[in-house]
Amino acid sequence: MTENDIPTDFSETTIVVLGASGGIGSALCRRLHRRGAKLVLAARGEDRLNELAEEVGGESIPTDATDPDAVEALCEQAAEIGGGRIDGIVNSVGSVFLKPAHLTEPDDWRAVMSVNLDTAYHAVRSGAKRMIRSGGGSIVLISSVAARLGLINHEAIAAAKGGVQGLMIASAASYAPKGVRVNCVAPGLTRTHATEMIFGNETSLNASVAMHPIRRPGEPDDVASAIEWLLDPTQSWVTGQVIGVDGGLGSVKARGGA
Repeated sequence: MTENDIPTDFSETTIVVLGASGGIGSALCRRLHRRGAKLVLAARGEDRLNELAEEVGGESIPTDATDPDAVEALCEQAAEIGGGRIDGIVNSVGSVFLKPAHLTEPDDWRAVMSVNLDTAYHAVRSGAKRMIRSGGGSIVLISSVAARLGLINHEAIAAAKGGVQGLMIASAASYAPKGVRVNCVAPGLTRTHATEMIFGNETSLNASVAMHPIRRPGEPDDVASAIEWLLDPTQSWVTGQVIGVDGGLGSVKARGGA
């Protein structure tokens, strides 16, 4: 593909967004809609999903992303909608679980892995299979700054998101010869439904914000814009990357004081 062959918008692309009705997922869908993408939206909750699909002119397919058969069926339907191809798939399904290891029950651990790591694997497995057939595409996963920065009470979520990064980089190596790019973003504290317990506690929120060199929490659109960039066909030479969208938390030391 030459530079002149690469489209500058998403008008010829079909993109699947898992967890579409969440904060980051819905922000991403709105951004992609403005750029003309054909969207296939998936989430468990039908009401919010259908409302978003109507807003952005996408197809809503209720899906439990922890179920590999459900994700496989989703991608098959998406390929049919896309005329035989999927150009992008994003897994924005996730959860937040904050307890030290000795207070984390095995069932809690397994639930964190299922929602955060298993869903990423299902997205890669089913998405890559169809992208290989059609000559390429972009897969974007969501990790966390906690995967590379030791944060108290983050054992389970750090392990799951570290697994996401390992999955991403191995998949990037496997599928690069097939034209499939695999990357992930690693947010810091971002205002979503999953982080309501932090934003609802002023002490916890202030302590977290103080850790970020850019002294504010992230907004869904901050993360969605990075995902949009990774999905963009013009980024055809970017694969195997973890993009930190974290206010500097993962790499820059915050100054003390206000």
